[in-house]
Amino acid sequence: MRLIGVDVGGTFTDLVCVETRTGALTIHKVPTTPHDPSEAVLNGILELCELAGVARESVDRVLHGTTTATNAILEHDGALTGLITNEGFRDILHIGRHQRPQHYSIRQEVPWQDRPLVKRRHRKVVAGRLAPPEGRVLVPLDEAGVRRAARELRAEGVEAIAICFLFSYLDPAHERRAREIVLEEYPEVFVTTSAEVSPQFREFERFTTTAMNAFIGPKVRRYVSRLEERLAENGLKADLHIMGSNGGVATARMVSALPVMTLLSGPAAGIIGGAWAGALSGRDSLITFDVGGTSADIGIVRDGAFAEASARDTSIAGFPLMVPMIDIHTIGAGGGSIAHVDAGGAFRVGPRSAGAVPGPAAYRRGGTKPTVTDANVVLGRLDAGNFLGGAMSLDVAAAERVIDGLAAELGLSRLETAEGILTLVNANMANLVRSRTVQKGLDPRNFALVAFGGGGPLQAVDVAAMLGIPEVIVPPAPGITSAMGLVATDMKYDLVRTAFLSSLDAEGAAARATATLDAMQAELAARLAADGFAEADTGFERSGDVRYVGQGYELRVAIPAGPLDTAAMDALFEAFTGLHHAEYGRINPGNPIEIVNLRVSAAGRMPVLGRPAVEQGGSLKAALLGHRPCTFRTGAGLETVDTPVYLRGSLPLGERIAGPAIIVQKDTTSLLRPQDSMVADQGGNLLIQVGGKD
Repeated sequence: MRLIGVDVGGTFTDLVCVETRTGALTIHKVPTTPHDPSEAVLNGILELCELAGVARESVDRVLHGTTTATNAILEHDGALTGLITNEGFRDILHIGRHQRPQHYSIRQEVPWQDRPLVKRRHRKVVAGRLAPPEGRVLVPLDEAGVRRAARELRAEGVEAIAICFLFSYLDPAHERRAREIVLEEYPEVFVTTSAEVSPQFREFERFTTTAMNAFIGPKVRRYVSRLEERLAENGLKADLHIMGSNGGVATARMVSALPVMTLLSGPAAGIIGGAWAGALSGRDSLITFDVGGTSADIGIVRDGAFAEASARDTSIAGFPLMVPMIDIHTIGAGGGSIAHVDAGGAFRVGPRSAGAVPGPAAYRRGGTKPTVTDANVVLGRLDAGNFLGGAMSLDVAAAERVIDGLAAELGLSRLETAEGILTLVNANMANLVRSRTVQKGLDPRNFALVAFGGGGPLQAVDVAAMLGIPEVIVPPAPGITSAMGLVATDMKYDLVRTAFLSSLDAEGAAARATATLDAMQAELAARLAADGFAEADTGFERSGDVRYVGQGYELRVAIPAGPLDTAAMDALFEAFTGLHHAEYGRINPGNPIEIVNLRVSAAGRMPVLGRPAVEQGGSLKAALLGHRPCTFRTGAGLETVDTPVYLRGSLPLGERIAGPAIIVQKDTTSLLRPQDSMVADQGGNLLIQVGGKD
């Protein structure tokens, strides 16, 4: 089967073509087109087919990681959105909870109040009310009121409508009927209900997630539809699948209805790709380190599996989010991050980025601000004549000019300023890693750092040294590892149902949990069957969100397949106490425990991506392209060293190479400092042994 993975980044769009039978890979990068990302996607696919020597109609699947939804939220550039909700609850989206982003600041920004997803004038209320715990109807739905609200919102020009009623996770009938009425009155509107987006308790988070789905819905639907049309017009018959934030792909149809699934789509693919690369060398305890043009994303892989973010940690642009999502954390630190002196006189790097346009000054696109990429050029770490495999040349003089401007402002030399930029951005990234390891009770020294993205292999050894991480893994095609993750994952869907099952009635909890989980699994099996998956190619995982009664948040506990009995429930509750002790350092013996939500994750197994074909290489002498002066910080200060430059594809396998060294390939550049060493292994990775800080 022939697969194409396409990941859209802030600066470049990365592509890979994989022949699953032979493992043959062809990679390609094209500049991202911010005005219309589908333009770069289509052009890149057509160019990739030519490079790979394959007919475009022979491609079976296109798997796509998109930033359309994420950018719409980050830039607050979504649709004019309306809301229909219960009488008396018009302002749930505004009030939120008692928590604030900063507990003690009186001048803080509260995202859902300062930049609401739905303006108050577009929030309509109707009579109708359900009551817990069974979802009994207290007040019938006012269908005439819903019709009136739909007409008012149409007259106000809204493009999307979110329907959110209290306790709809217990019975979605009112929301479904309201949806039918809205579409009768306003057929062309994008309409979504909280019961289909996030059918679980916590009304503020559920309402916000649904409003977010509506806010980004029209833009994502237009983008996906336009991309499908363009692919078909250009002779591509491949099925289009979109990466979700849960670590799996979904059909274009599903994503068009639930675009909120695609938030952090690209970073999720990066973690999958990083885990795949680590497995090639037998490593399963990994910190994935994805540095692109505008941001750095990190994820944690333990025992070969990645963690899903908890409800208390899941948000984007400050808005709480309740959808399944890989635990990913991002910082505004990338190759395009701008170095500057702030209003207080402090030397800073990021979070502002030069992006794809104008980009770093060295890119010859009109950039006038000093960036991380410009600093790497000035320090000799990037080859101006061999960037992107020679497809792009860098302007060294322009990079020196913008660094000199900042140097004059700081009172430093050119090299001190450039090295200072890298030290600051690396420290920012190391602090991000600490927040997800040290602050969570994990020792980063027990992990390997998988460095990818266009900038990851350049910055990785310095970041690893700051953290005491002993090994850096550079994947076979680091610049397109996120695209590799797209072709290394499965179709994946998730369902969640709020249950509230107590340990005080283990027998009753077992019966209810079994019935609910079986019904959820049957629903997901039908969905995968509709997507063309045979029963033998599907798999299911069950879990529950568990807490002590009275706690505010839950821990995720695995639930075995098959019918549950009291013994299985007792084992589940015991597993929870173990997780609770690991997370919080204590347990509460005798306190009742409850399962708040039941979850089922379904996977439709895609073709297995095997080991890539690894070039055997020759001798170190044959791989040597020449030498270049490169500046490093050593114990004696800054030192410029005559540094060998090697072509990665020609490196001999298994031979240890001492630093300093620069390893070039089409999609990135890897760096070894004087105290580091490296081996190119049979799995296709570069394994860098990290020396000390000096």
